[in-house]
Amino acid sequence: MALAQSRLTVQGQVSVPAEVRRRLGIGPGSLIEWEQEGEMLVVRRAAKYTMEDLHHALFPKRPARKSEEELREGISAHIRKKHARR
Repeated sequence: MALAQSRLTVQGQVSVPAEVRRRLGIGPGSLIEWEQEGEMLVVRRAAKYTMEDLHHALFPKRPARKSEEELREGISAHIRKKHARR
């Protein structure tokens, strides 16, 4: 069952129905992607960032490898700090 319908203009433009805009969370200036999947055409909100962009933003440098002893000490310190009486 179709969510909504749009009409294609002579200039090749399509209006996105309000219900679809609400569901996709898009507004003026938003990018949408068109993708063909078999016999279907899928329209979705375009992602602003790739997973690689997010990874580099979260992990700008690869952390130095820690020894097992350093990991254990770090975990112990975290637990002591988390459960310390205030």
